[in-house]
Amino acid sequence: MPFGAGVLPEGGVRFALWAPAVELVMLEHGPDAGARTHRMLHDAEGWHRLDLDEARPGDSYRFRLPDGLRVPDPASRFNPEDVHGASRIVDPAAYAWQHRAWRGRPWEEAVVYELHVGTFTAEGTFAAARQRLHALAELGITAVELMPLADFPGQRNWGYDGVLPFAPDAAYGTPDELKALVDDAHGLGLMMLIDVVYNHFGPEGNYLHAYCPQFFNPAHQTPWGSAINYDGEASRTVRDFFIHNALYWVEEFGFDGLRMDAIHAIRDDSGKHIVREICEALHDGPGRERHVHVVLENDANQASLLERDDRGVPLAGTAQWNDDLHHAAHVLVTGEADGYYADYADAPVVRFGRALAEGFIYQGQPSHFRNDEPRGEPSAHLPLAAFVSFLQTHDQVGNRAFGERIHRLGDAAMLRAAMACVLLSPHVPMLFMGEEFAASTPFQYFCDFGPELAAAVSRGRREEFGRFAAFKDEAARSRIPDPNAESTFMASKLRWEERDVPHHSARLAELRELLALRQQRLVPLLAGQRGAGRFHCEGALLQVDWTLGSGAALHLLANFGLEEMACAAPPGDLLWSIGAAQTTNATPLNLAPGAVHTTLQEEVRLD
Repeated sequence: MPFGAGVLPEGGVRFALWAPAVELVMLEHGPDAGARTHRMLHDAEGWHRLDLDEARPGDSYRFRLPDGLRVPDPASRFNPEDVHGASRIVDPAAYAWQHRAWRGRPWEEAVVYELHVGTFTAEGTFAAARQRLHALAELGITAVELMPLADFPGQRNWGYDGVLPFAPDAAYGTPDELKALVDDAHGLGLMMLIDVVYNHFGPEGNYLHAYCPQFFNPAHQTPWGSAINYDGEASRTVRDFFIHNALYWVEEFGFDGLRMDAIHAIRDDSGKHIVREICEALHDGPGRERHVHVVLENDANQASLLERDDRGVPLAGTAQWNDDLHHAAHVLVTGEADGYYADYADAPVVRFGRALAEGFIYQGQPSHFRNDEPRGEPSAHLPLAAFVSFLQTHDQVGNRAFGERIHRLGDAAMLRAAMACVLLSPHVPMLFMGEEFAASTPFQYFCDFGPELAAAVSRGRREEFGRFAAFKDEAARSRIPDPNAESTFMASKLRWEERDVPHHSARLAELRELLALRQQRLVPLLAGQRGAGRFHCEGALLQVDWTLGSGAALHLLANFGLEEMACAAPPGDLLWSIGAAQTTNATPLNLAPGAVHTTLQEEVRLD
């Protein structure tokens, strides 16, 4: 890696900082009290470099600018004194891997579990998360997705305010403890994905402006200020910084892929978008030897970023978070139609059916929520494994004023039906931590900024909710939890003991059953699946039919209405059914409200 502190094979450490805006950078090596200062060599391209024989892994270091400002390494592998403190030299080869033979898993086998390390356990550490991996594997999870780990200011954060993208936040543990978490997961057959943020830096602790304004392009303005410079003058080094970051997580930590946050917010008008270049680097690098997957979050619904070659291999992204499906399901289950849910409120059963059959709902048609601007690209030709589908994520839970989970908001029968539809579809399903046992704890927005910024964030969040009818008066807004209060963070921690309480354990048992059916009956038939299914709605009765990769046909019926409905039973062997009854094979199938009935026909193509 050309950035940061690299341990040399012959001993010592090579330090490299790209700081084209300053002529002189001094390296401070050692603890603050006794740090030794060394002048770095400056070249014409803005790099400041130094090989230091006496430097060793575990040593502290930082850079001092001409005005006396002392800054951490932007490519720091570890910053135990937080984002304003010194960086720590790490030997990336020191960890002794136990499962070196791991080569990952094909994407169609994925059942994703999104978690936040700080709230996943009471301890909130990598070490504590390791102790819970077995429970996830036993449930039927095959891929764990960690919310961003890049070092953020303070002791708690969702992770999307990171400013040191190579440094796992020290609040969770050391880099080697993160490697042990990944290592243990692989031993249990679990893929590990990491959420990365390449569209902005957080608002506190980013020192790049002081010595490297070339990192930003003022020609593109974003909600966070000038965009990261992916397409302007000197952008090659900036692009390399993030390409190496993607490779770093996969190669040094053994992650099986990335989830790339909000790529629609990345501003890049170059000939090859940075997302494509990162995907190519992963496919052409570690992807030659093992399965490496890239999951996108992209409000623009760009199916072109999910295209496959003739062999079915992704040309860029492996899959995308399917917000469309979530939004339609949320309207179905809760009846809410505020904000972006308004685009799904007119015919939620039809829209949910289209998402199950074709992936995206918005494939180029105008979005009323977005001022009738066209949204999305046609997606019906893509494999359905290109869509990660879910009923909740950190976003849709945590961005509510009180962080309520969907089971607190919606009809239990409709929620149960929607969950079965997702888990027994050819999509890649995802659960948000605690969803498997209907956790009673919320997931609220929390952070730990300095006093001035903290006050602004708290005030801004309450003002943001002021546009909703429920929060028009100041007294109502005052009840919204303060994001910077430690109590907000603590309230969001899972209570694992709930898994043994009857109400919660029943939910857990049903999800375990559904995931076992998926693994045993559906996954062996999914490889090679291409193209959309078909859907049909009669009022609130939804029917979806898919052709799987093996040629088998999967049929689903679901009643999202308030009255019992009757219809012809689909062909094939019963896969799973709840709330459906049939007197004889010659009589109609009766579906109670919230009923789901699925069958599987092997070796029969719908087309």
